[in-house]
Amino acid sequence: LMTHAFFKALLFLGAGSVIIAMHHEQDMRKMGGLKKYMPVTYWTMVIGALANAGVDGFSGFFSKESIIEAVRLSSIPGASIAYLAVASGVFITGLYTFRLLFLTFHGEERFRESGGHAEHGGHGHGGVPHESPAVVTVPLILLAIPSLAIGWLVGPVLFGGYFGDSITVASGHKALALLGEEFHGVPAMMLHALSTVPFWLTLGGIGTAVYLYLVRPDLPAKIRSALRPIAIVLEHKYGFDEFNDWFFAGGARLVGRGLWKAGDETIIDGWIVNGSARLVDWFARASRLLQSGHIYQYAFSMIIGVFVLLTLWMNRS
Repeated sequence: LMTHAFFKALLFLGAGSVIIAMHHEQDMRKMGGLKKYMPVTYWTMVIGALANAGVDGFSGFFSKESIIEAVRLSSIPGASIAYLAVASGVFITGLYTFRLLFLTFHGEERFRESGGHAEHGGHGHGGVPHESPAVVTVPLILLAIPSLAIGWLVGPVLFGGYFGDSITVASGHKALALLGEEFHGVPAMMLHALSTVPFWLTLGGIGTAVYLYLVRPDLPAKIRSALRPIAIVLEHKYGFDEFNDWFFAGGARLVGRGLWKAGDETIIDGWIVNGSARLVDWFARASRLLQSGHIYQYAFSMIIGVFVLLTLWMNRS
């Protein structure tokens, strides 16, 4: 969590810096070539990308290796499947992280073709992207430092007494104990990683991104065309967005409309607000029938009233 907090915050703030420079454009396919315009953002995002991919020596490497090794050493049922899942995730992480980096900062300047950056010319930069102000770049630099180096504290943090008694490990959790027995310092951990499968999967993911988006940038479009059905499923995120919109958002809208119609319009407005007004109007109309303004009607009413009172008094007597 600690290492992830730094390099993920760095990547998100770096993305924000790019969005500012591109005048709110968020489609990487309409960017490219931003490295020369935004050197601080670029190099800090390189550090964040290397940490996110778990490259040897960066902060994400230590947390990634610790998690993967703990899964490998675990005796919990299904641990072997989990190990294969996280190991394959290492390859995907290296691929998508450097895809982001290459599409945004390398290659052709596609923002000139898309015209999506034209509005930014009104800011006095002639339509050309520019580095973000210090209020953005200084936090990027500050976050890049722990993203690069804080993983070196893995010994005392994970296996030492850094947290004291604030965090306790369950007695049945043998994987962390085995992991601690295998830990022989940061340099040994880095050297050992060179011979592990996740390390080479990381390099494989990064290498694939280099080939697809720097060496052969025409290839992704061809692959998408050849695997169009799969690409459509992936682009639609397996339909989760549509399902969430239909089930959760649609359900919330349906409940909202029901509460609006039944609660707001019928009960509150219809019965309480307008109902009270109609009740007052009904009493006013009834009272108006008794208040005609003719003296003879008032006199007749008084006579009838006196007669009724006398009758009641006599009957009581």
